[in-house]
Amino acid sequence: MSYTSRQLADIHSIQACAQRYCRGVDRLDADQMKSAYWPDATDDHGVFVGNAMEFVEHCMVSHRRWRSTSHCIFNHHIELDDDGVHARGEIYNVTYLFQADADILDTWHGRYLDLYQKRDGEWRILERVCVHEGTHSQSVTPMQIDAAAFRQGSFDRAD
Repeated sequence: MSYTSRQLADIHSIQACAQRYCRGVDRLDADQMKSAYWPDATDDHGVFVGNAMEFVEHCMVSHRRWRSTSHCIFNHHIELDDDGVHARGEIYNVTYLFQADADILDTWHGRYLDLYQKRDGEWRILERVCVHEGTHSQSVTPMQIDAAAFRQGSFDRAD
């Protein structure tokens, strides 16, 4: 399939939006995470269904139980609507979550089903549904390196 320059720019902007979401939740940066959603957006994350801005605030508290998280997104399929202001996306994700108080790695496998909207030239999420594919928890043994010399995963999280 061939795309116009405008369509390629739109796809790139949508991908950047998804990356802002991931970085925002991983760094506990509410402003960055909110910048991925429109103020009237909705998010269905199973344990939270409602306004996306409220979901962000929920994450800023609920994600403190992990010392660090890494939301990794793959296979971001985007379909641009003919109207030029709507698009649909499906993103596969694997999230690695290191528990704050134990040497346990929680791993999440799932997908994001998104409806994007372009307003005043900017793409953001209008509706998101998080689909659960599976989870796994396991004890982890630290590598045999002097990890204490490195900055730890939570050092640059927003407070």
